[in-house]
Amino acid sequence: MTAEAQVVMTKIFVTGLKVQAEIGVYRHEIGRVQPLVVDVELDVPSAGSARLADTINYETILAAAQALAASGHIELVETFADRLARSCLTDPRVTRARVRVEKPLALQPHAVGAGVEITLLR
Repeated sequence: MTAEAQVVMTKIFVTGLKVQAEIGVYRHEIGRVQPLVVDVELDVPSAGSARLADTINYETILAAAQALAASGHIELVETFADRLARSCLTDPRVTRARVRVEKPLALQPHAVGAGVEITLLR
């Protein structure tokens, strides 16, 4: 007996994306860049197609994160995560965007990193 399987959802992900951003609310964070590590996971309904034209290019996620980082000072990692998730949702195929943003230097030497993870649904 062979079970038939149907792909109903595809998860697109980029992990460990490193960007330099002007981010933070403290005086020592204003006017300087610091590293962020970003993970993005997108849900895309799938019709089981394996055509390149039906896929989401990973580079669009990279470009969106880099453009956001280059857009000027952002006070909160929550704002960065929200803006990046909303950028990902501009593709009408994306039904869910999960974005995790980590500031590796935030609590050094006491922690490897600190940050936020948000999920937006269409």
